[in-house]
Amino acid sequence: MLPLCRRYSKLCGATARIAAFLLTFSGVLAPVHAAGTETAIEPVIVVIGENRSFDHLFATYTPPHGESVWNLLSKGIITAKGTPGPNFGRAKQYQGILKVPSKFSLLPASKTLYETLPPPNTDGIPSLASDTKPPPFATLAAATAAEGQALPVDDLPLLTTGASGLPKHVIDTRILNVLNLPSGPFQLTPGVAYDDYAASPVHRFYQMWQQLDCSATQATGENPSGCLADLFPWVEVSIGAGSNGKPQPANFNDETTGEGATAMGFYNVQNGDMPYFTELARNYAISDNYHQPVMGGTGVNHIMLGSADAYYYTDGHGHAMTPPDNQIENPDPQPGTNNWYTQDGYGGGSYSNCSDPTQPGVGTIVTYLASLPNKPRPNCAPGHYYLLNNYDPGYNGDGSLHISSPFTIPPSPVRTIADVLLERREFSAFPHLSR
Repeated sequence: MLPLCRRYSKLCGATARIAAFLLTFSGVLAPVHAAGTETAIEPVIVVIGENRSFDHLFATYTPPHGESVWNLLSKGIITAKGTPGPNFGRAKQYQGILKVPSKFSLLPASKTLYETLPPPNTDGIPSLASDTKPPPFATLAAATAAEGQALPVDDLPLLTTGASGLPKHVIDTRILNVLNLPSGPFQLTPGVAYDDYAASPVHRFYQMWQQLDCSATQATGENPSGCLADLFPWVEVSIGAGSNGKPQPANFNDETTGEGATAMGFYNVQNGDMPYFTELARNYAISDNYHQPVMGGTGVNHIMLGSADAYYYTDGHGHAMTPPDNQIENPDPQPGTNNWYTQDGYGGGSYSNCSDPTQPGVGTIVTYLASLPNKPRPNCAPGHYYLLNNYDPGYNGDGSLHISSPFTIPPSPVRTIADVLLERREFSAFPHLSR
């Protein structure tokens, strides 16, 4: 498994809720001209839609004549100039209040409209270019030394730009009108250029479910899921990327999590933002009704791509077992807080036993699924704790076990696309790769 994206890299965080995951056989396998294939496939490039939404990139995109797209512009939510449109109210965001005492809930007990959004935060994005703590690099020479074999020469200067010029964990004043943003989508440029570093929105399992504000009672013909998608900033500022089992910080406010309303920002291709992505969109198919394979973080989405399944916690020999307590998700709010999860975060939580509706958070989601007309099944094996978010890969790049952190995916018996390929006749010319 490849290392997971860095949260604030231009590839993972600042380019749009998209993480580039490259699977390539170049240099490992010679091209195989198998019987029945029309083309000789060499490198395979897979782009995972994750981290940021389609509208973050293509909010104002207009397709070629004869084609259509579902985005903020086509729905009248914003104008081509990036200002609120006639249907802006359809994307307005709310802040929630949970019951006290409370359990994890997809629906707050009450919610009120944000008059202005919580200001987006710089979080941990790089303030200045540096050769000692990149990216971005302060010099092209350092960028070339680090990445010269991996990137085209013309792209290397991109590794030297994009620092915010602001301290970490402060309001991102690059964004115009940042203290008075309307209660819905807002344009990032020209303040935050499309190739600048910017904070990454929350993308974790229970947070994403909660942000969508789902109930079958809210379902319509156009929206059969009943998900209103109107709690994004509230979840960002009330729990952010997780608690790691720690108590809520003192003097907690809308900036404490380092998020603010980061999830509501978008670029404007009408103004020339992201010309390369726009060119790709005009020449290839784009997925305007698709976000990502599975709820959750970068790690679980990479796993789903490679296996079409979820990994579960094992004893290292393929047998399911219960993870340590601090690695089990508990999105129930800590006493006295309004949505500060009990156990969740990048260095804690991440597994849930979704076969047991008495487990924290599980019953809420399973009950919602059962309330839908088509009643989708959780498909969870008894006693299995499934990975929901980001963990360290189980193996290093050289194939050795990665054991430097307890928050590491154990060896898994789940079959992957690699297993299928290795079993196919097309690879019979490579006996050293067969089992």
